Amino acid sequence: MKKLNTLKSIKLLAILFVSTIVMTSCSDDHDHDHDHEGELITTVSYTLTNGNDVVTLTFQDTDGDGPNLPTTTISGPLTTNTTYTGLVQLLNETTSPAENITNEVQQEGDEHEFFYVSTVSGLTINKTDTDGNGNPLGISTSLSTGTAGSGSITVILKHEPTKPNNGTAAGAGGSTDVEVTFNVTVQ
Repeated sequence: MKKLNTLKSIKLLAILFVSTIVMTSCSDDHDHDHDHEGELITTVSYTLTNGNDVVTLTFQDTDGDGPNLPTTTISGPLTTNTTYTGLVQLLNETTSPAENITNEVQQEGDEHEFFYVSTVSGLTINKTDTDGNGNPLGISTSLSTGTAGSGSITVILKHEPTKPNNGTAAGAGGSTDVEVTFNVTVQ
């Protein structure tokens, strides 16, 4: 009987030892993982400035997953043949004061990248800032318009994209933290 108890104890210790090794080896350094997917982004604001010509594109869903529908506002049309400095801002307005998620994205720059897609003929958007590794980040942009027209601008924030990538959200992989589309006019 004593031999049977000893064998059971040895088997139990072996199982615990192997479990500890497996748990330790599977536990990567998750400092790069964050709760961004758990954090709520209630507001995306993309401000375009050329001197006194300021156009703000805003998406708001202030109750998050609540019953109220999100709203999209655009302060006015873009001007033809003009170059704007763009700045995107992300907020969680369910907290008081509102949490500026943009700061976190900037600090974790190598884990994020903004992508901009436009269907407006002649409109181009270039990222003007980089992360700590010199790869595009996209909080700051340069937006240039051409002739009059209308279409959409989509702002996409990717979490853990491949960097460097081919410059497209689809080609970058990763997961999408936020994606919003604004219908704009150039006149």
